[in-house]
Formats: sequence, C-alpha cells, structure tokens
Amino acid sequence: MARKEYAFYPGCSSQLRGSASNYLVSVNTMCEKLDIKMTPIPDWNCCGASISYAGAGELTRHVLTARNFALAEQHLPGQDIVATCAACWLGGRETKEKLEASSRMMADTNEALKEAGLHYEAKAEMRHMVEVLVEDVGYEEMKKPMVKSLEGAKIAGYVGCQTNRPFGIAGESFENPLYLDKLVETLGGEPLKEYEQKVTCCGGSLAFCEPEKSQKLIKDIVESAYDHGAEMIVTPCPLCQANVEIYQSEINRKQGTKLNMPVVYYSQLLAVAYGGDARQSGLDGHVIPVKKLEEIVAKPKNG
Repeated sequence: MARKEYAFYPGCSSQLRGSASNYLVSVNTMCEKLDIKMTPIPDWNCCGASISYAGAGELTRHVLTARNFALAEQHLPGQDIVATCAACWLGGRETKEKLEASSRMMADTNEALKEAGLHYEAKAEMRHMVEVLVEDVGYEEMKKPMVKSLEGAKIAGYVGCQTNRPFGIAGESFENPLYLDKLVETLGGEPLKEYEQKVTCCGGSLAFCEPEKSQKLIKDIVESAYDHGAEMIVTPCPLCQANVEIYQSEINRKQGTKLNMPVVYYSQLLAVAYGGDARQSGLDGHVIPVKKLEEIVAKPKNG
C-alpha cells in the first residue's frame, strides 16, 4: 500500500497532448519514487478557470468545481483532493471557502448537482501538489530517493502569483516564499535566493488581449533570471511555465533580444534527481531544451 493516498484532479492542461502533459509525466515519476498514490477522480470535468470567470457567472463556476469535489467524496472518501495546476487549485480553494461560508450558495450548488445525482458535503480538503511535498512528505524524505545530484545547476525559483495569493503555502512569506529555493537546495542545486521576480505575475490572463503588457512581464522575469546567473527557471504553475517559455521567441522577434531560458516544473527536478530519463522527467516536452538537466540525466547514478 502506498504511504500516502490522494484523490487526484489532473486538470485539462496535463492531459495527453495538453500544454502541460510533460508536467503530469514528471509528477507520475516523482510520485512513484516517493510512494504517493494519486487516484484520478472518476469522470472529472474542467474547473472552468478561464471561461467561467468571463461569462458563466459565479454559481456556475462553483458548481463546476463542486461536481469534482462531490465525485471525489463519493468515490474516494476520506482523501484530500490534490491538483497540480495552480489555477485549478486556486479555484478549488475559493469554491470550498465560499460554499462553506454561504449556506444559500451551498444549497443552490447542491440543487444543481442533484440533477447529476450528486451532493457536495465540503468534507475533502483541496491541496496543491507542492503542499503535499512540503507538508506531508518533507524535504528530508524528498531527499532519500535521490540517485543524482543537481550540483552545479543554478536555478531561479519562480513561484508566480496564483500559488502565492490569496492563499499561499502555509508558513511561507507572501513576499518571499522559499519552498522552491529549499527544494533546489535539497536536491543539490544552487537556488538563486536574491531573484526578485519570484512572485510577480507572468501576465497569463493578458497574453491574448494585451500581449505587449504580458510580454513585458515575461521579459522582466527572464532577464532577471539571466542577471542572477540562472541556467533555468523552476515553477509550480503550468500557465507560468507555458507563458514564460513559449513567448520568449516572440519577444526576441519583436525586440531583437536573445532570450533562451528553459522553464521547468519542480517535479522535473525531482524526477531527474530520482534517476528518471529524459522521457520520464518530461524533458522531451519543452520548446526550449533544458540542457543542464539533460546533462545530469546522461550522468551515471550515484555510487
């Protein structure tokens, strides 16, 4: 039996051929080594993180998320719900808190869910995968499966805004959360602790409607990483990863810059440290090759 078991909400972006499908690959590799069992919620639906805010209305948005919660409570009772996507986690936390605070909204939500034969009781907690690693596993336990060190890798920890506010990770500063730095250090890498862009927004919601503003934010995030000597940026957010990686070429085209900074997930660092190959670590899913991690993958295991 796995040491820790959770109801898993994968989210749309991590699905096959999704923008973060390599994220899920690395999470699976990481969880196998840490003896974590993640059981997908049966028949889960999109959390509506984008479109529901734009036109669906508050109740509809909460019903979408509450349906996932109700399915988890029905099929995986007693297990916390874990999301790897920052937007899914943020929306889930909001739904749980708002429905617990409003008996009227809870009643309206369950009235809607009754059409699908479901009832939400707000029993399960909604957690980000990072919370599981930091709070349930701990840094010392994360270190135990290591067979390769990230020694020599200089990494800028980019938390972004969705996993930082309004909820954040317990015990962490909103202005200077340190869990990515601690993770990098645990794995033998060099965290760039003075990196001042770690909690700025990447402009994900502006990428299509106001691309100049979004790309200005991305440029600042990447250039600061270069200024501090980073070889890569690590993040817990799929939107941040995609936005900051993909738009570097567009910024280069428009502004004559030569940005080429890899952007990886925390789970990829763990997967590589645990001996995963390029595919198992999701390194084959990047627009900008992560050469430093590829070099570490090619090295023999410790001992």
